[in-house]
Amino acid sequence: MLDMKFVREHPDIVKQNIKNKFQEKKLPLVDEVIELDEKARRTQQEADALRANRNQLSKQIGGLMKAGKKDEAEEIKAQVAADAKRLEELEGLERELQEKIQKNMMVIPNIIDPSVPIGPDDSCNVEIEKYGEPVVPDFEIPYHTQIMERFCGIDLDAAGKVAGNGFYYLMGDIARLHSAVISYARDFMIERGFTYCVPPFMIRSNVVTGVMSFEEMDAMMYKIEGEDLYLIGTSEHSMIGKFIDTIHEENQLPYTLTSYSPCFRKEKGAHGIEERGVYRIHQFEKQEMIVVCKPEDSMKWYDNLWQNTVDLFRSLDIPVRTLECCSGDLADLKVKSCDVEAWSPRQQKYFEVGSCSNLGDAQARRLKIRVKGQDKSKYFAHTLNNTVAAPPRMLIAFLENNLNADGSVNIPKALQPYMGGKESLIPDKGQTI
Repeated sequence: MLDMKFVREHPDIVKQNIKNKFQEKKLPLVDEVIELDEKARRTQQEADALRANRNQLSKQIGGLMKAGKKDEAEEIKAQVAADAKRLEELEGLERELQEKIQKNMMVIPNIIDPSVPIGPDDSCNVEIEKYGEPVVPDFEIPYHTQIMERFCGIDLDAAGKVAGNGFYYLMGDIARLHSAVISYARDFMIERGFTYCVPPFMIRSNVVTGVMSFEEMDAMMYKIEGEDLYLIGTSEHSMIGKFIDTIHEENQLPYTLTSYSPCFRKEKGAHGIEERGVYRIHQFEKQEMIVVCKPEDSMKWYDNLWQNTVDLFRSLDIPVRTLECCSGDLADLKVKSCDVEAWSPRQQKYFEVGSCSNLGDAQARRLKIRVKGQDKSKYFAHTLNNTVAAPPRMLIAFLENNLNADGSVNIPKALQPYMGGKESLIPDKGQTI
């Protein structure tokens, strides 16, 4: 959410930013919110004047009563009563105007960074750099669920009966591999100085609207019926919410946290053939990283965060690339974002396995996360988040890139301690569960 003063003083910048994000339908909101703000300020000025006048008249009433001038005192009392009625009307109007302003401001997108490429959708995202050499083996790589089935590691049919489409059972070595990746990602981030957290997996509506746009909320979040609680779509929601309505000494920053959670997502809309299996699902687990920092440090942390993900994937022998998200592909709160994509030998292309975002002070402004400077001034912090690892989607990249012609899967050295020392997984075609 933008600063109202900034919108008032720089409406052309706000409107151009909306155009850059290809959201022209939101342009009228800028003039509307400025007009509402003007009315709100005039209303507040009148209300403040009446409050000040009420205080003065109250003192006069006391003096007149002491002087025995009861009739004059009654006249002033009548004026105070009339002013009180008008003040009540103004206070109601103030609330109404502020609610309308807040509603509009929650929809107007954040100002994107000047470095963000301009484009309407993800087809205009720009490759930044590749890490590792993509390899296409001389043997056919099956679809990821077929690989898992060779290890009796997945049961989609049973999950469909129990919970419906978009759910799965992982079993045996595949389930162990899933947990190993999460544990390795946790320790990887701890070694890089991040504090490990396990957050609440449900959050209240004021936190939901503090961390995401209404469009994202509708498309992603599952609501708990009859309660003011939502299942989190990522631990970032809960972790940023941890700082709601707080003030932090400047010398305490940055806060660098890595958090584990299950994630729950509606995943609305139709998806292509490559999103069958466990590619796009309603429930998964993830290791996340978040940073709360001073504004001048946020771009430095942005680069550090996505590099962490690249380094983790490379330690598991998975080639990746980074992709700069264009303006039209950015959610409304984001200042800048890039995706980390892993190489798929089967598809012979990259696919998304993580996303790194700098949200500027948008979340902090909504959630009132403030910093007290050395000069005692207060300002809003900047918040960032990034995926460390999100199996089972990450398992797709892992299995494809470490698969051998005989159906076995290599376990990279970094992951072997989490797999009981195993150097490879061997299919067991005779096993049934």
